[in-house]
Amino acid sequence: MNKLAVIYWSGTGNTRTMAEAVAEGAREAGADVSLLTCAEVNGISAYDAVALGCPAMGAEELEDSEFLPMLEGIEPALIGKKVALFGSYGWGDGEWMRSWEARCAEKGITLAAASVMANEAPDEDALAACRALGAELTK
Repeated sequence: MNKLAVIYWSGTGNTRTMAEAVAEGAREAGADVSLLTCAEVNGISAYDAVALGCPAMGAEELEDSEFLPMLEGIEPALIGKKVALFGSYGWGDGEWMRSWEARCAEKGITLAAASVMANEAPDEDALAACRALGAELTK
């Protein structure tokens, strides 16, 4: 059985809702899932796959007081694992996600699934995409 960590930071609850849908999709596909806030992360070596969720903040950036320090701490351990990204945004066009994907590529982290974005609160299409992302990470 694959072990999946769904790690997220959420200010308004939108990204948390997405994280729950990712976890649901992975569980339905047979994965052993840990749903963690970034403050609860204490290493990722026990996981086969990691889904990371963070909303766009400020000028379309990752949240920098909790999420970014956690991400910087685990980035080396993400190399060679199945990794996927998700999050919500309220303005702009998703530049934060493109920048985050580029950051992963620069660090040698290969994304195993297409990133999922939701504008504001995730609608049913976004939640279905999150569930599919969770299932994809279990393959």
